[in-house]
Amino acid sequence: MKVVVTSTGECLDSPIDPRFGRAASFVLVDTVSGAITTVVDNRDGVEAAQGAGVQAAEAVSRLGAECLVTGHCGPKAFRTLQAAGIAVYTGASGTVADALAQLAAGTLERAGAPDVAGHWA
Repeated sequence: MKVVVTSTGECLDSPIDPRFGRAASFVLVDTVSGAITTVVDNRDGVEAAQGAGVQAAEAVSRLGAECLVTGHCGPKAFRTLQAAGIAVYTGASGTVADALAQLAAGTLERAGAPDVAGHWA
């Protein structure tokens, strides 16, 4: 499965970025091989005055991700991800590797709705 994890860096040991739309980067991991296949710098989202969540959701969709693992996800981003058929898991913590382990262990709950209001920082 192709999973995107929000991150402050570019490797499996990088800490999770709890924000989705304004995350520093998106790390795309193939869970079958365990390898990072792509890292996307989200500088545009970090600096956006508005629309960061929707831009981020579109970027994740273009990567072909089936799943997003993050700390929190706002309403517009959540709707965009849902429309693209991307499962959203919130509440991740620790490193990218920790978040992937939490997903594999089933300790992350699939979000049925956004868990923060828009423009959450």
